[in-house]
Amino acid sequence: MNRRRFLQNAAWGALGVSTGRLAAYHPRELPSIDLPKLDIHAPVRAKPSPLGMPGLFPGRVVEVSDPGCIVKGNVSEAALRAMVERGMKELTGEKTAAAAWKRFVGPQDVVGLKVNASGAPLIMTTPGLLRVVAGGVLSAEVKRENLFVYERYPGQLMHSGYDQVIPAGVRIVGVESKDDPLAGYDPEVYFAAKFFDEPDPRSLMARIVSQRLTKIINLPNFKEHNAAGVTGCLKNVSYGSFSNVGRTHQPPVTYTDPLIPILCAIEPLRSKVVLNIMDALYGVWHAGPFASPPTFLYEVKSLYFGTDPVAIDRLELAAIEKKRLQEGAPSLWDRDPSHLTNDFEEVKHDPYKNPFYRAPQYIQRAATMGLGVWDTHKIDHRRIVMG
Repeated sequence: MNRRRFLQNAAWGALGVSTGRLAAYHPRELPSIDLPKLDIHAPVRAKPSPLGMPGLFPGRVVEVSDPGCIVKGNVSEAALRAMVERGMKELTGEKTAAAAWKRFVGPQDVVGLKVNASGAPLIMTTPGLLRVVAGGVLSAEVKRENLFVYERYPGQLMHSGYDQVIPAGVRIVGVESKDDPLAGYDPEVYFAAKFFDEPDPRSLMARIVSQRLTKIINLPNFKEHNAAGVTGCLKNVSYGSFSNVGRTHQPPVTYTDPLIPILCAIEPLRSKVVLNIMDALYGVWHAGPFASPPTFLYEVKSLYFGTDPVAIDRLELAAIEKKRLQEGAPSLWDRDPSHLTNDFEEVKHDPYKNPFYRAPQYIQRAATMGLGVWDTHKIDHRRIVMG
């Protein structure tokens, strides 16, 4: 057997996942999940990098808000720059932003910025934030030719405007091309399970992740997701770094739990994700992740900083749940069958309707797999209001 790779069946017990019935972790009574056989081919690693999930600061989340960062629908890049500087210094304890960036990346690194462009142009990683983060990475002496912006679909990137804001020499990569969809993926690093009747049971890791990058900075959005419950740090970097993941949900059933935390735990992805900056300038509280039409889009005016993706997503889940309750919408944990619909157009206009029983418990499951902190009493949530 190749010493660099192995079939990691025996490791599922250590990850808290096994073939058979998968119990829910939320205290509400939720249906268990029948799991198929799970196989994974991945690099051999004695233990995850200490910089990888949950990173240098498990349980620490810095939330920076500025009421003036959005004015009449326009995002202030000056405000963003100040928010990022403050957030990075608070997260790391460093006196300067440059020193803070150097805690995560340096001249020897090839860095990927994992954006979220799935809802472009209405909801996506804000171009101004991308420019500020790219500048921070370059301040740590990373070479421009070693800085990449990546997303799965080139078509989504075409509507993002990112090419207009990134520094010269920084490259944008869309992993999955129409002409050869699998060319951007590594056939030697994959997860395999047959959830429904899909012809290909494999999800391959993107080559840029498995072969090119040494560090990943994750830039997710703040959104409800009709299958997962919310899409934040964990889902952005997992489903955005593997092929063929849409096969995991068919109404009303979703296997986003446990697949999202499983994909995040696969090496080398786990060890390469060193920092998460959640773009919560805008949020989506229903009909996510695309926000089309923008009926359920709202201003949040915050950024979340942390190395622990579970802790950030836990706070995101609580905030979106609170917003839905304020709007009179059902809980993200709703299990009322009368609220199910196969009409996606109906979902776009009625917050009581959804095609799936959502599975936000994947965030808690990620915590049981060692990817971060779920318990809000153990999360060091530091709130900073600027402006």
